[in-house]
Amino acid sequence: MGKYFGTDGFRGEANNTLTFEHAVKIGRFLGWYYGTRLGKKAKIVIGKDTRRSSYMFEYALCTGLMASGADAYIMHVTTTPSVAYTTRVDDFDCGIMISASHNPYYDNGIKLLNGSGEKMDEETILKVEEYIDDKVSIPVATGHGIGRTIDYVEGRNRYTGYLIGMSKFSFKGVKVGLDVANGAAWQIAKNVFNALGAKTYVMNDAPDGYNINTDCGSTHIEHLQKFVVDNGLDVGFAYDGDADRCLCVDEKGNVITGDHIIYIYGLYMKERDKLLNNKVVTTVMSNFGLYKALDKVGIEYEKTKVGDKYVYENMVQNGHRIGGEQSGHIIFTKYATTGDGILTSLKMMEVLLAKEKPLSELAAPVVFYPQVLKNVYVKNKADAQNDPDVQAAVSKVSEELGDEGRILVRESGTEPVIRVMVEAGSDGTCAKYVDQVIDVIREKGHIAE
Repeated sequence: MGKYFGTDGFRGEANNTLTFEHAVKIGRFLGWYYGTRLGKKAKIVIGKDTRRSSYMFEYALCTGLMASGADAYIMHVTTTPSVAYTTRVDDFDCGIMISASHNPYYDNGIKLLNGSGEKMDEETILKVEEYIDDKVSIPVATGHGIGRTIDYVEGRNRYTGYLIGMSKFSFKGVKVGLDVANGAAWQIAKNVFNALGAKTYVMNDAPDGYNINTDCGSTHIEHLQKFVVDNGLDVGFAYDGDADRCLCVDEKGNVITGDHIIYIYGLYMKERDKLLNNKVVTTVMSNFGLYKALDKVGIEYEKTKVGDKYVYENMVQNGHRIGGEQSGHIIFTKYATTGDGILTSLKMMEVLLAKEKPLSELAAPVVFYPQVLKNVYVKNKADAQNDPDVQAAVSKVSEELGDEGRILVRESGTEPVIRVMVEAGSDGTCAKYVDQVIDVIREKGHIAE
């Protein structure tokens, strides 16, 4: 990770951590960089979510791009996966999404995608950061070299058509609830499900610039749970602000997490001989119950660091077809280069209709283990993590848990924090082992005052 860009872009409070000047500079560099490298006017596509500040950042990026000679194609309010799709299929040099995902409205972010619709490589990101910090200078375009903006709503429409054409089934007669989080999916998701014949019930579809993710969407799924039960719906889907993730609710009002989705669709693929390498990809934060369920059906798995970026890298390197995070970032590499919430919901509908079973029955084999996670503020993360006595304490817990649980100790990527997590048969067992390790961290003097 760089100085400004993390695993999911440059994110922070609008005009505080992330300013419009930053956006102008990002546009300036990308317009110049791709135009110079390719020897022609750069073509760059931009999408945004519904935050009030997204309009400011859109215009700032466009200003920077045009001043460097690039043409900026504007998709307006749309999802992150739609920008990735459009960048790839319409031969753009790169793509930009303006969103802070599931964060509150006052935050925003700038996500950069390469010409294949994948997260931009670290080398290029570092060059962008050097320009932001005035370590390099670039010329401005003049005369015929100045760029322009082009309305590109057709990109969003083509993506919507792509999703509709992907379904193998009619949704006629199925009652579907959608919580679109007052965010980027607020038009696309309903249009897709309506076109496929579902009886669609939509909530939180009135964005006003300030209510994105506010007590709604995948981070507040309790409202969709009640909505599904109260309306007697067959299934519900909740998205986050930029719709790159999806959580589900079954017909009984139970939450179906990303772990459940990986199991359900992974097994569906295995049954049809479509699960290449007989493996799914998870992160280290997936619940122990998922692995127990996968073991029972003979599906193998990989574990990556937390972050859909690492999941995708593993999938591409090893030729795996499905992977994701418990939070609902699910990646289907045959169809997309990013997590895609609406695509995920369509894939779950496919399994429901193909197997003619309710979602509660499909998810039942994944029995979540109780989990306790505590954050410990430390003086130095590496010193605490690598302390021989701390490692010995972790090994002792792991040995005592055996096949009936697990312990995970990892460093936070953004705070001076060590996270200690245990999954086991009861909350009491989890808490006992977590505290056992934290006591050693404290005894060795690593905890910050």
